[in-house]
Amino acid sequence: MCVIDTTDTPDAPTGVSGIAVADVTAPPSGALAVDLDGITKRFPGVVANKDLHLQVERGTIHAIVGENGAGKSTLMKILYGVQRPDEGTIRINGDEVSFSSPKDAIKAGVGMVFQHFMLADNLTVLENVVLGAEKLHGIGSKARDEIKRISDAYGLGVRPEMMVADLGVGARQRVEILKVLYRGAKILILDEPTAVLVPQEVDELFGNLKEMKSEGLTVLFISHKLDEVRGVADDITVIRRGTTIDRVKSSSVTSKQLAELMVGSQLPTPETQESTVTDRVVMQITDVTLADPAGGPALLSDLDLTIHAGEVLGIAGVEGNGQAELVETILGMRRADAGTVVVENDDITAWPTRRIRENGIGYIPEDRHRHALLLGAPLWENRMLGHQRQEPAGKGWRLTPKAAKDDTQRIVEAYDVRTPSIEVTAGSLSGGNQQKLIFGREMSHAPRVLVAAHPTRGVDVGAQSAIWDHIKDARREGLAVLLISADLDELIGLSDTIRVILRGKLSGEFDPKTVTAEQLGAAMTGANTPENATTVDAQEEAAR
Repeated sequence: MCVIDTTDTPDAPTGVSGIAVADVTAPPSGALAVDLDGITKRFPGVVANKDLHLQVERGTIHAIVGENGAGKSTLMKILYGVQRPDEGTIRINGDEVSFSSPKDAIKAGVGMVFQHFMLADNLTVLENVVLGAEKLHGIGSKARDEIKRISDAYGLGVRPEMMVADLGVGARQRVEILKVLYRGAKILILDEPTAVLVPQEVDELFGNLKEMKSEGLTVLFISHKLDEVRGVADDITVIRRGTTIDRVKSSSVTSKQLAELMVGSQLPTPETQESTVTDRVVMQITDVTLADPAGGPALLSDLDLTIHAGEVLGIAGVEGNGQAELVETILGMRRADAGTVVVENDDITAWPTRRIRENGIGYIPEDRHRHALLLGAPLWENRMLGHQRQEPAGKGWRLTPKAAKDDTQRIVEAYDVRTPSIEVTAGSLSGGNQQKLIFGREMSHAPRVLVAAHPTRGVDVGAQSAIWDHIKDARREGLAVLLISADLDELIGLSDTIRVILRGKLSGEFDPKTVTAEQLGAAMTGANTPENATTVDAQEEAAR
């Protein structure tokens, strides 16, 4: 077993805090559920994994951490049969295997839950679980009984008859886990399982994982949230630049030490030291209401928001409570049924999206692959997206590729977008570098307001720190920022004011200086009543 040695060891290679890098070849003491030995995977121009080792003891929770582009996802895709290694061996429970597809992995008892859920909202839990696995237990009472048995055994609390559309994010994730268990998995791979969960849901998930562990299942998960990793994992494997750096006991390492092993620097913090909020109102949202086209409850109800120059206004909420609709209404992708959106002296409520974008609304979407990038296009073409009629991308309807390329090179250098060339495709970059390119593009047009939805989701601590610094710099220069994030530490650290959105309505203001993640989580899930909600006034009264 490899454990970080924090004592002074002159002969051992160390990081900037003196952490000794242990011998990663020493085997763990227990029986191995997963043994990846010498895994190498090459793509054109890139070595994603190089002589990588991963050993996971049976009946444990094992975390895999590393920067974006470090090779974590490639390694998990190899273990799940999505890709095949060029070199190395895979052993499952001691038996050497060769997977040609996920179907082979599932037969061997390996299942994977991806970060982006793959559920059909218009189907029940039962229908989603049995879809594609009808031969196992049919689609009737036998399947229902098996789903209930698995749910009860691992404390998932999933009811087969529920419509997925009626489930919250945490419940949907449990359905995804149940799908994997239903197919007989004894080894579970979870990709960023807490990315969209509030603290209470994280606690519930970790309770589920510990229950699975107690029943002999093995859990592997990828995460960038190092405090959570240390809180639930037995062991942690650190990957850097495609190879294994260390395998440590979570009880023997701090988050700062893990960050150093991952990226060679201290764990970043989103905290801002000084207030830059001015009296000048930049964006005023008044009584905005958005009806549900399907006839259900309003998606947004009488929303009022005011954002000042130099202010970061944070929005906290469980996904599906109106955040996306709020962003789409501001950007003109949806037309409000009532109310107004005013930016300085311009009423943009009825403006088309292109006009809104060209008049100073920067936008970082929550899903960069769907709404911010053309993955198959080179970086310089992605630089022009949303600004095709603005210099340097174009003049009117005429594009200017040379100027766009020059400015893309400027963004790459200014925002530390790590790429061999501006001619490579956006899809070839890691998530963090994609996000830095998007941020640089939006800031290049001196926006009056920046709408940033989950700006650091799925990026490593190095890219996260860079994006936080860019937001702080823009705020210091007077930019008004609407920040929507599921990372409550990020919201608390960056925001000047926090509002919670629940079922399309906003709660009172929360003071980031005094509110806790647990209090926000309670408000996000509706656990706080108006009488006990922790707002700015209530916090100040408590302080007095």
